[in-house]
Amino acid sequence: MVVRQEENIAKRIEGTQRFVPFTPSATSYGLEWNALRAVRYLKSSTSGEFSMPPASRHGLVLTIQPAERLDVQYAGLTVKRPPVAGSINVIPAGSSVQWSRQGSMDALFIHLEPSLVARVAMESFDFDSSRTVLPPLYGLNVPELRSAMLAVDAELRVGGVGGSLLAESFANVLAVHLIRHMTGRNRELAAADGVLPRHKLQTVIEYIIENLIGSPTLEQMAAVVHLSPYHFARQFKAATGLAPHQYVIARRIERAQRLLLTDSELGLAEVAFRSGFANQSHFCLHFKRVVGLTPRQFRGSTGIR
Repeated sequence: MVVRQEENIAKRIEGTQRFVPFTPSATSYGLEWNALRAVRYLKSSTSGEFSMPPASRHGLVLTIQPAERLDVQYAGLTVKRPPVAGSINVIPAGSSVQWSRQGSMDALFIHLEPSLVARVAMESFDFDSSRTVLPPLYGLNVPELRSAMLAVDAELRVGGVGGSLLAESFANVLAVHLIRHMTGRNRELAAADGVLPRHKLQTVIEYIIENLIGSPTLEQMAAVVHLSPYHFARQFKAATGLAPHQYVIARRIERAQRLLLTDSELGLAEVAFRSGFANQSHFCLHFKRVVGLTPRQFRGSTGIR
């Protein structure tokens, strides 16, 4: 059993080295770390051009010592300079990476499950539960995130009993710091994003109204104004005070109110459908939260029976 496990670990490392042709100094393979995986490359000196296929996990890369030269492309991002020591790159899941490097490199690679990041975003930051989109980022200087990654590095190199529990804890901490940087906790980034221009705001509002029943997604709304989902969500909230999914719900509630006021024969299930809600229960839950009355109470308060 032990021999087979060691063979599996060796195969995983060998498979990784087809795309990152450096021998790792430490790896989490074989440590039963599920929420995250980590690989440390120490003073690797192989130079050349490399290509990595899309990965199923989000990637965080902490540069301990940068290479002399580094050109990298991923997720629409192109950078022709090495990151500074202590900076962090974020590679969204599903991104292929092309890079060219010269000189030795010392770096820590951490891979996070997208489902974990999405859960933290939903439970702690009230994100839309349908999806959490990470943007491609390069050369971040986020001390809290760096400290958490260095803690992973320390556990990776000298850890012992209880490492899998620590790894799960580290994964949650990394997700929190990453999302904090993406959202309103980082004012400089928010200011750089700006506010969605008035003409683009009007365009996307018209699209939302026309497609309430069709349940417009964040990606579809962003595409209407030619922005990435990440930047669209930030600019839209800066312009309206609501996240896109919150704005959609508000417009659905408005449509439901009109239907309740103008057609006393219309059943609640039909009102829910015409307003774009998935079902009557979902509709009633959001209506009571926004209006403060159930749909029946609202209809009764207007004198309509």
